[in-house]
Amino acid sequence: MGKVMAVCVSGRRGVAKSPVDSAVFLKDWGIEGDAHAGHWHRQVSLLGADKIRAFNRQGAGVNPGDFGENLVVEGIGLSQLPVGALLRCGEVVLEITQIGKDCHSHCQIYQRMGECIMPREGVFARVLSPGVIRVGDQMEVERRAQPYPWQAAVITLSDRCAAGERQDLSGPAVAQRLKEAGYQVAEQLLLPDGEQALKEHLIRLADQRRVDLILTTGGTGFAPRDRTPEATMAVAHRDAPGIAQAIRGASMAITPRAMLSRGVSVIRGGTLIVNLPGSPRACMECMDVFLEVLPHALQLLRGQGGDCARP
Repeated sequence: MGKVMAVCVSGRRGVAKSPVDSAVFLKDWGIEGDAHAGHWHRQVSLLGADKIRAFNRQGAGVNPGDFGENLVVEGIGLSQLPVGALLRCGEVVLEITQIGKDCHSHCQIYQRMGECIMPREGVFARVLSPGVIRVGDQMEVERRAQPYPWQAAVITLSDRCAAGERQDLSGPAVAQRLKEAGYQVAEQLLLPDGEQALKEHLIRLADQRRVDLILTTGGTGFAPRDRTPEATMAVAHRDAPGIAQAIRGASMAITPRAMLSRGVSVIRGGTLIVNLPGSPRACMECMDVFLEVLPHALQLLRGQGGDCARP
């Protein structure tokens, strides 16, 4: 059980938020009148009161709202909760969607202290049930009626599609196939070929959004700009070669050109990343190979499954 120590809002982004006595939380929107509200996954931001106190002991001298957080909460280890966890405060129910955030333009706190706790300790959520939260209200982690759903992200790599010269058919096809299999597609991205942007998004999706699965499509061939495998291997913590090997083996029965695919499959933290080819048809054929096996693999990554041995 935790307690709301501060409620903070701001009508403009990029500035500290101001403490208020209470705020109205709107379903799938965020806080009424707050600049960060909207139909996206970071509708409400939260920070632990203990993290602020510890930072102030270093001489930071910060107050509630200075980090841009909406809620300061005492008694709950917010950053230790999994993405998908539910927080209830009265009638309001929040679902955690992200842990930490990128900080590309360092704030005044960082410039003064040399660090900022929001990028690693900040928690972001969306509003599932509306209501009012007041300073002093109790907050608790609510037990989910169902297990956390599998969350996935789909990334298309294509210079021509990113430039608007060709329609991306593969990414939507992969996302739709995942939805039909019961996955929540948290994000669907379209990027030009190359390494840097892909590496940044793979790290963000695995470390902050903490999706269970990332499927990329495109950039796995021999062309000079085909760098998807290199970017994927660069962010990997562990190799998981069996999936990529199985894809190539099955695809060879369809076309000998499958031997030209350089796609890889790896693990970063608790996220499985698999490279798929660029064509919609080839993506579906590859997903036929591994989709049924994925739930067991993802359970193991969540620490929920047993061993892989068969009796």
